[in-house]
Amino acid sequence: MSKTLFAAVVLCAASHITTAGAAELTPLEQRWLGAAMPVLAYARGLQLPIDVVVQPQAGSNDVPLAMGFADGRCKLVLSLRGNPDAERQLDGVPAAAQGELIEAMAAHEIGHCWRYAQGAWHALPAGFVEMGEETASDPGLLAASKAMRETRREEGYADLVALAWTHDRHPDDYGRVHAWLERLRHDQPVARNGHDTRVWVRLARDGGRFGDAGKPFEDAAPLWREGLLSDD
Repeated sequence: MSKTLFAAVVLCAASHITTAGAAELTPLEQRWLGAAMPVLAYARGLQLPIDVVVQPQAGSNDVPLAMGFADGRCKLVLSLRGNPDAERQLDGVPAAAQGELIEAMAAHEIGHCWRYAQGAWHALPAGFVEMGEETASDPGLLAASKAMRETRREEGYADLVALAWTHDRHPDDYGRVHAWLERLRHDQPVARNGHDTRVWVRLARDGGRFGDAGKPFEDAAPLWREGLLSDD
């Protein structure tokens, strides 16, 4: 991720947003950041190395909320300006009911930051090893397959963090947030692609499986490990 991307808006440890030569936040950006603020406050409380960046113009393939890494820090990037698909993930959801969904998206991305900050990015949990051996005449295909597996595992963990967060902070909304995420993950162009997290989302259908520790990064771990053992 290019450093020039990070010139727009940064969320500081002092719990306020400062601008760096960028235009004022749009109402849509304010709404998304406001919904994400509980997650960001939690991340700051854990001293996660995270900045929030608002792009002055979204790229053609940018999703509204994404996590990047640069210089040892996590970069939560908001790409809503000029993005025709900015709120596609919220289609059909009344505006008054979108806040918990945006908050869950933010928790998903912070789950990535947690893994990165722990030095565990793309690493399997203790006691897990990959079995079997892939073969291909093109080494690039092997590398792409490995990258897809690693991405899928990280996305599965992050989805579980989002659901664990919701279960703890918004228990009355858990059912509808889970149903929304399940719909979002239902249609996959290729099984087991980088964003095919369906096995983990199914395991979390009963929010009670997360327990009540109130620590989403830890609460997500048992179901993540269970999903890693699945052949689905």
